[in-house]
Amino acid sequence: MSMVFRSKNEIVYDHLHAAILRGEYKPNERIVIDDIAGKMGVSAIPIREALRQLEADGFVTIAPYIGATVTPISAESIFEVFALLETMEAVCARAACKQMSDEEIASLDELVSQMDACLDQPEEWVKLNKAFHLKISDYAHTALIRQMIGKVLDHWDRLRFHYMKDVLVVRLEKAQVEHRKIMQAFREREIDTLEALLRVHNQNALAAYNRYMQENGHLHGGEGYW
Repeated sequence: MSMVFRSKNEIVYDHLHAAILRGEYKPNERIVIDDIAGKMGVSAIPIREALRQLEADGFVTIAPYIGATVTPISAESIFEVFALLETMEAVCARAACKQMSDEEIASLDELVSQMDACLDQPEEWVKLNKAFHLKISDYAHTALIRQMIGKVLDHWDRLRFHYMKDVLVVRLEKAQVEHRKIMQAFREREIDTLEALLRVHNQNALAAYNRYMQENGHLHGGEGYW
């Protein structure tokens, strides 16, 4: 059995990345290298490299004389998140639909069934939902877009955790209806229908979260950017 060896840089990156997404490090909080080194038993070098990667991914800001701080969260960034997802997923879905095997479609269908079975477990549903959307880009063989979608979904997780965990419960059943329509389009190889359904899926999610944030005072003035 082959073993996967991970570098110290990767281990530190994964640790800090997960902690930021879970809110263990708050927006604008300083990340102190010496503290992490003591907790993880590593030198400052892999920590600095991990922080530079986190900065490139938009989760950390590094400034002279200040060091690394967790990037602030703006509720308005939800519009950017869904605009990026809608555009990239449309490209991936079209490519995937043209070349996916029946087995790959069945694998996607199984994820949707698993999501159906955990509507009362929102956090588990979120993990499966993320896997579903990433798997579409895997089957599209669009490696660069897949990497970018992963990063955007990470930002979405952080935004969702910080602002609007409650709205997900309301959204789940409607999202599953949309997922089943998406799967039908995949099975029937209806590429244009599939793209339209994915765009509506993203727009409906954006509308639901937009309403929630306005009702809870996180957004001000109008209906957002669109």
